[in-house]
Amino acid sequence: MDLAELNRVATAMVAPGKGLLAADESGGTIAKRFAAIDVESTETNRRDYRELLFRSTKAMHDHISGVILFDETIRQKAVDGTPLVKIIEQAGAIPGIKVDKGAKSLAFCPGETITEGLDGLRERLAEYRELGARFCKWRAVINIGSGIPTYDSISSNAHALARYAALCQEQGLVPIVEPEVLMDGDHTIDRCDEVTELVLKTVFQALFTARVKLEGMVLKPNMIVPGAKCATQASDEDIAEKTIRVLKDCVPSAVPGIAFLSGGQADVEATARLDAMNKIGGFPWHLTFSYGRALQHAPQVAWSGKPENVAAAEAAFSHRAEMNGLATLGKWTPDMESTIAQRS
Repeated sequence: MDLAELNRVATAMVAPGKGLLAADESGGTIAKRFAAIDVESTETNRRDYRELLFRSTKAMHDHISGVILFDETIRQKAVDGTPLVKIIEQAGAIPGIKVDKGAKSLAFCPGETITEGLDGLRERLAEYRELGARFCKWRAVINIGSGIPTYDSISSNAHALARYAALCQEQGLVPIVEPEVLMDGDHTIDRCDEVTELVLKTVFQALFTARVKLEGMVLKPNMIVPGAKCATQASDEDIAEKTIRVLKDCVPSAVPGIAFLSGGQADVEATARLDAMNKIGGFPWHLTFSYGRALQHAPQVAWSGKPENVAAAEAAFSHRAEMNGLATLGKWTPDMESTIAQRS
């Protein structure tokens, strides 16, 4: 393990003005998203869609620091035969890979899950590095509900995240550590605050025990938000203040950066809340984005599987990437959503 190289990659992943494109949807997830735009989820259609994103020169070069890929995608080639990994690299972004095998039911813990995929991970990481990956992602899922999360769920997922992160660093890959507290349900913002704080403290204890080098990782947490069904929602400023407070209490300054997941938030909502945090400032890490749906919904709708719509899809992607790039600097304003879109 070369810690200096791990730190270099991790720092580049959270560079000011840039963030991560999460293009690591599983087959089932992308099939649902394609169905919403009346597109069949074939390997060719998935390749064509992702290729148009990766070839969006302005977005990729100016605002995307890295791309999280799925196993299928890291092996695919563009129509002209160029590996998609090479197209990402040519745009100046860093290729990464999702390595977990999904969340499965946790025994004796109804409504809770444990993320699987540790068996054989060392060998898979070595292969992914050969294929061009320089960082990895593993997502743990924490549900809030009646009587949950249990400590069994939190500690089991923290342990798995730590084992995964240690294996990544052993293979010279930067781990994205993603403990997601879901925004599903009717819980309050204070309940999300309480659970997220416990989850993050447990995760960092597990990382310490596993001897993971914090300088060579990136944290991908949820924002502190009320449940989607909660009767009382919160302002962007309140969400930003509560999120920063929890992060300051839980995340060591050695971590180079924090890349938030969008977690079901609307496109502009995710941008506004990231911007509100960066307007607060005064924290030791870079705060950026690692968005999937919040970056891709607009280009997917614009594309709708039609070759003649590629330019419109690229423009939609460039717009969302630029908005979120500005949010990483605390320089986004709502009126930019219309003025920059019109300019594009």
